[in-house]
Amino acid sequence: MQLRYEIALAAMMKSMTDVVIPAVDGKNDLAVQQANLVVGLLNLLAQQLPQQFRFDRDELQRLLACAKGLSALRSEDPAIRAATAALDEARLAAESVYQRCATDPAELTAAVRTLREATGALVTASNDGRDAAALALVETAVMALSREQLLRDRALMLPQGWEPDPSAIPPIGKLLDADPDGVPGAAGALV
Repeated sequence: MQLRYEIALAAMMKSMTDVVIPAVDGKNDLAVQQANLVVGLLNLLAQQLPQQFRFDRDELQRLLACAKGLSALRSEDPAIRAATAALDEARLAAESVYQRCATDPAELTAAVRTLREATGALVTASNDGRDAAALALVETAVMALSREQLLRDRALMLPQGWEPDPSAIPPIGKLLDADPDGVPGAAGALV
């Protein structure tokens, strides 16, 4: 149910180029121009999004280096001293953030996909019926994971308006915050 950005962007560009733009009145230069602009911006997003995290992390790294150099500033001016102290405090907090964001999102996505595939292989292997206890354990764990993931998928897509009763789905932020250790089933009480 998750709609990754690369799939969504490709679908939007295809819709615009195959359906919307051909339907626009060719005599309406502004409408044609704007429709092509939308396709161009979607294409640009498709190219930039995979690099955005690394871009932001690179900027943070350079800002940290600059702030570290500025922290050596010594002045008798109280306003400059106060601003330097505030910069040092912000730098220390930013250094902590920088250290925590060491993993590239592409690695995270790859790890998710690898675990999905490995879990699927275990389901397939245990489904042959030779070890009923293993099958029961695998089934219980995978069904619990599926319930939790489906709830998060639905919450993430809530703004699209597909849910018949949106109030029955907790906000995605609440679900993500409720399960900090990644323990399946920990957030089930929210439903």
